[in-house]
Amino acid sequence: MVSDHYWITGIHAVNHLLRARPSSILRLLLKADRGDQRLTSLRQLAYDQGIKCEEVKTADLVELLGELHRDVAAQVSASKAQLNDKELFKLLEQLDHEALLLVLDGVTDPHNLGACLRTADAAGVDAVIIPNDKSAGLNGTVSRVASGAAETVSVVQVTNLARCLKELKQNNLWIVGTDENATTSIFQQDLKEPTALIVGSEGKGLRRLTRKSCDFLISIPMVGKLSSLNVSVATGVALFEAVRQRQGV
Repeated sequence: MVSDHYWITGIHAVNHLLRARPSSILRLLLKADRGDQRLTSLRQLAYDQGIKCEEVKTADLVELLGELHRDVAAQVSASKAQLNDKELFKLLEQLDHEALLLVLDGVTDPHNLGACLRTADAAGVDAVIIPNDKSAGLNGTVSRVASGAAETVSVVQVTNLARCLKELKQNNLWIVGTDENATTSIFQQDLKEPTALIVGSEGKGLRRLTRKSCDFLISIPMVGKLSSLNVSVATGVALFEAVRQRQGV
């Protein structure tokens, strides 16, 4: 059963969270005997956002979170940290540029999800879409690996991915899936138009209904002895090819 809340730790990640999604914070714990400027600034930011700080002893943080507490911990509502389908399409309506979405189909490893979110932030992705089933969700591990990106990138968790892709098509987005067996190279595909780029799980790739929903299937040329890339690496290659095309480089 997926928890409806999780903890993120560290000044950097919590600072991003306070700026991006303060309403998702259920509790904010700070080490009581630490008074340096960084923590003082975070306290002020929490106060400005109307978030109550709980000053606690190190022993209490260790008991709750182990040695990963890093002096600052925020308990986050999973539902409030993510967008729903309706909010996704409202976001798309407000964009002043061609949309670039990342869809992760069956990425179950939270380390891979965190790495993909970090790359998505760097590439200026407008939202990352993940399905409810057979997928990692936001949690503390994802947040740590994403290094702040889990708090800055809009994450949308959908119940029915095939239906979401159909609705994206109806909103004039091209659905482009990555498939190692595709005959079209990513470098031949036009990614300047409004695009939802789909990356599947390692080993199995895209699920059948997801592949069927794609307008185009593309592959990343491999010239070495291995036949595939780690999903987060493949995501980076694909997203930055879209960035390259959109910047006219």
